[in-house]
Amino acid sequence: MSGTALLYDEEMTRYKLLWEDPVCKVEVPARLTVSFEALRRAGLEQRCERVCVRQASDEEILLIHSKEYLEAVKQTPYLSLEDLLTFTQQYGDVYFHPNIYHCAKLAIGATLQLVDSVMTGKVRNGMALVRPPGHHSQRSEANGYCVFNNVAIAALYAKKHYNLKRVLIVDWDIHHGQGIQYCFEEDPSVLYFSWHRYEHQDYWPNLPESDYDSVGKGKGTGFNINVPWNKVGMTNSDYLSVFFHVLLPVASEFDPELVLVCAGFDSAIGDPEGHMCASPEIFGHLTHLLMSLSNGRLCAVLEGGYNLTSLSQSVCQTVHTLLGDPTPLLTGIGSPCYSALESVHNVRAAHRMNWSCFNRAAPVIEPSTKRNKVDEGAGEKKEEEGPEQTTEDIEWPEPLPRPAPPAHTVVITSVEPGCQHLEELPQAYTEEAEKIRNQPYQEMTDKVSLKCLQNIVSILEKMKNKEVLNALLVVPDMCVSVSCAVQHALKSISDRVLVVFVGDEDVPVDTSDGRVLLFQICSKEPKGMTSHYHVPLCLSKGGNSRASVLQAVLGLLLPLAYEFSPGLVLEAQGDSAQLEGPVWTQLSSLLQGLAQGRTLALLQPDGDRNMVNATCASLFGSPAPSLSPLGPAPAQDVDAIEAQRHRLQDRWGLLLNTISESRTESQDG
Repeated sequence: MSGTALLYDEEMTRYKLLWEDPVCKVEVPARLTVSFEALRRAGLEQRCERVCVRQASDEEILLIHSKEYLEAVKQTPYLSLEDLLTFTQQYGDVYFHPNIYHCAKLAIGATLQLVDSVMTGKVRNGMALVRPPGHHSQRSEANGYCVFNNVAIAALYAKKHYNLKRVLIVDWDIHHGQGIQYCFEEDPSVLYFSWHRYEHQDYWPNLPESDYDSVGKGKGTGFNINVPWNKVGMTNSDYLSVFFHVLLPVASEFDPELVLVCAGFDSAIGDPEGHMCASPEIFGHLTHLLMSLSNGRLCAVLEGGYNLTSLSQSVCQTVHTLLGDPTPLLTGIGSPCYSALESVHNVRAAHRMNWSCFNRAAPVIEPSTKRNKVDEGAGEKKEEEGPEQTTEDIEWPEPLPRPAPPAHTVVITSVEPGCQHLEELPQAYTEEAEKIRNQPYQEMTDKVSLKCLQNIVSILEKMKNKEVLNALLVVPDMCVSVSCAVQHALKSISDRVLVVFVGDEDVPVDTSDGRVLLFQICSKEPKGMTSHYHVPLCLSKGGNSRASVLQAVLGLLLPLAYEFSPGLVLEAQGDSAQLEGPVWTQLSSLLQGLAQGRTLALLQPDGDRNMVNATCASLFGSPAPSLSPLGPAPAQDVDAIEAQRHRLQDRWGLLLNTISESRTESQDG
């Protein structure tokens, strides 16, 4: 299963607003055309598998919508302009056109064709560029530019036709998809996550049920997760904080069989609806993080996005990642703002009885997001947050190109399918390896070890020259090899190297100058001083609990790593490593979101052959296997993770997920 589907039909551009409406004027046909043309100019459309778009049937529409509503919409192609306006006015913030019913059926059909392509294995993932959007529409009501609920219909369609038991819907549009929430708030088979501009209920759709304490009803309790943004200007750090501390822990525990993304890019910088400051590049990273779920089965469906520049850039970033291209560099990652942290804190608290990953969450902080404009005073709120910038006020750099490397993965143990074998080494690399060996490792005289160092130097030079993206080496002496790789990487590739080491050995790397971040999963405390750049995490049985390792990776390692922003990721397993193969593969897949995918994996020669194969597949972009069932992490492991988080959070702000009594809004900087 490989490949990325792209669904687009120009027919969906053939409706527009026919009267003056300041609310609806931003929903224009160009939203679709500029997105598709951007994909074509970037060469992405040609690399995708084009799938024909079809119309949805009445039966498919009726999975969500009432027969009365469907029959009413069916009449819109025959209405006069005056009657269309009258029909429109019974709904909120939406408009109708004689062709919109046809386009709405195409939007659903495209979404369902994408689900079929992914679920039958014709492709691994894909994106549907559709219009009208869908996530606001309800059973018998058009709303918020939406006629039919494309993604909600897709979720029920997937459950019905592919017997799915668990579907995850991730709604990163800047508006709350209340239509989807209403559909599934009592359904434990669909986990709905939405972040959205809320501003203490002062922002459209102004619903109390859009707040963090709307967690679902009845059997669906816990399966509705709302993250309210109570101020504008949220950044990449805020978005990553929510993914690491809210969405991904719950999603991993839920273990979806399919991920549907309401891909609304009005949450990107420059959008006149969102007024947020997250760059288009962040959507490439969010997509990568979601691809670690459901064996990589992911369907992204366009929702909002009204700044045509940031919209098209964000669509391209998403499709780049779906195709497996190296993720872009993110700079300036750090602490979430106070308002975002407050929302993260309260969401975790509201769900601590629903998900084991939140069992230790602190109670809700009050007064909290329940504050409203009346309580604070309109003038005070305006002074605190400042006036909203217009779209014209904001500028951002165009995302850098994301070319796929000539060779994706190099492996030296044997020729693996899809991987390049390491050829004869240049003399310069041999001499460099000799220099490294002659410094601290004079006793290393055997040819096998020297050849290993030469291979490491050669691989790193290939990465530097962008001849290869990542590599796997089987090495005879792990600690020496790690030290060699770090030394040469700091000299040749980057001034920041992340080392993720599994095992109890004392890893001979120097973290004192802050250029190396060492994260070690072990079963006993290693010798030597720990620091803000040396993070030994002692887990029971050396990390044999899947839930423990995943909780540590999502809540500790990834926040550290994204804030550190390495130029190379070095992952290694020592002699005492006890990590299970699927856990290691999941770890390896997630780490490839860093350092533009530059990863060097080091394994032992006497290790499990399946581990070598799985690592190769992971480096080459194959989806990581499910870790289900996770179950709760052992209490002692949770304690160890929390102890490290508390120790490090003063230095690494992205680790924050709780508002302490000592932290006030004035400290937010």
